[in-house]
Amino acid sequence: MNWLKKHKNRLVQVFAAVVFLFLWELVASVLNLPYIPSFSETARAFYQLVVYGDVQGQSLLLHAFISLYRVFVGFSIALLVALAVGLISGVSEAFYNLLKPLVEVIRPIPPLAWVPFASIAFGITIGGYAFVIFLGAFFPIFLNTITGVKRTSPVLVDVAKTFKADKKDTMFKVILPSALPEIITGMRIGLGIAWMCIIAAEMIGVPSGLGLGFFIYSMYLLGRVPEMFAGMIMIGLIGYAINEGFALAEKRFFKWRVEISK
Repeated sequence: MNWLKKHKNRLVQVFAAVVFLFLWELVASVLNLPYIPSFSETARAFYQLVVYGDVQGQSLLLHAFISLYRVFVGFSIALLVALAVGLISGVSEAFYNLLKPLVEVIRPIPPLAWVPFASIAFGITIGGYAFVIFLGAFFPIFLNTITGVKRTSPVLVDVAKTFKADKKDTMFKVILPSALPEIITGMRIGLGIAWMCIIAAEMIGVPSGLGLGFFIYSMYLLGRVPEMFAGMIMIGLIGYAINEGFALAEKRFFKWRVEISK
């Protein structure tokens, strides 16, 4: 009973997934439409793509790795820049007011609107993809960092000053740890946006021959719908794993937050 109670939510999720897959198989079999493959067809295509590769012999895992690598590069740059600028903006109202017009003009522009510029400026290189990922991931991390800094208790800062802490120690030993929950939330949102951006960028940008976005678009052009769906499943699985990883990290390192510890 204790085991069932402990894992009740997970069991409900598994049950819901099984029901969804059953309905998918049933609906696809009944409708029998060429653009809606059954789950069994998609699962078979997924297995073959992982084990044997696509028409060029490239494994679906390789396409996934290339997309993840591009996301990692762009997201890492976005994280470093957003943290630095966000921390300074959080403690300096004058600095933030200086940046605010530029931020509020660029922020509403969808990252994918920059794909043509990235293709022209960087060509078929990691730089172009990293640029688009940077724009997608930067703003959630930047804004959440500012929010975390501003929510830091003034009492903690005053205590640090009482103990003769300099600005550097106050920033990295008081403000940054206090802002970490919001920063992690920003990273979680930013990485989700980055993952969506890279897939779309690989579809509509200049083809590079590798990447999940390029793979799905290639399968679409070839009319191989089960393989196209298999690529979409891979995108979903990786996205789910990324989100679950951040959720576990939050529960592990921020147990003191009531909404996380539940």
